[in-house]
Amino acid sequence: MKKYTYSSVLTIAGFDGSGGAGIQADIKTISSLGCYATSVLTALPIQNTQGVRKIYPIPMEAVADQIEAILDDIFPQAIKIGMVHTPQLVEIIVKTLSKYKKVPIVFDPVMVATSGHLLIEEETINTIVQKLFPIADIITPNMDEAAILADMVVKNLDDMHIAGEKISKLGCKNILLKGGHQQTSTITSLLFEENGKQSSFETNKFLTNNTHGSGCTLSSAIASYIARGESLNKAVSLAQEYVYKAIENGKDVVTGKGNGPLNHFFNPDKLIKNELV
Repeated sequence: MKKYTYSSVLTIAGFDGSGGAGIQADIKTISSLGCYATSVLTALPIQNTQGVRKIYPIPMEAVADQIEAILDDIFPQAIKIGMVHTPQLVEIIVKTLSKYKKVPIVFDPVMVATSGHLLIEEETINTIVQKLFPIADIITPNMDEAAILADMVVKNLDDMHIAGEKISKLGCKNILLKGGHQQTSTITSLLFEENGKQSSFETNKFLTNNTHGSGCTLSSAIASYIARGESLNKAVSLAQEYVYKAIENGKDVVTGKGNGPLNHFFNPDKLIKNELV
């Protein structure tokens, strides 16, 4: 009898009990794109659609133990890393992953809340650049995060081009600079590849508050498409399309009293079975 396996994606991220962002959004995304989702919890934020109330830390040893437990058993084809809010957390993740065979890593550098408040300290940002950027195959900052990384104001597409070039010199391989905060009817995101190639992705902007977790969703979608065997450029393109449709299909739904989630399951794939060699 033939044996099969699923394309697997590991998400290393924070919690969102309201189900729209963090590990919950990642698991929904990975699952809806036909991959098998595993997860490692990095922090326990107490939040809902209206915002974060408090963040409880997870012991560093517990984070390392979680990673080892998954990688020893269900080794992924891609890894997505989200909320890492302390230098110690960055270092333990990088150190633990270094014990295993390298797989593609998508890193979403969550640094700024929707409200504009900085979520992590300067020391953590420096550690991310020094330790996490070199092992990430692609990072996905939004315009606010790009402004921090490039140390400049990023308000429009011209600024994004300059910021992307600056961030490219920080040691990361590929950068998807997201344009969701542009004050225009059309949103343009920019992909800077390590070979020097640049690509742009344009979508229409929806008038909706239901974009909570869109960054988490995009990064885990990229990881999922990579796990399915797509090239980086194609994975980014398909992930952008998925997020666009997830927002479109959830734009008129009321979930909670604040910023609602995307509709991750607008057209889910079945789990993809690959023949075990």
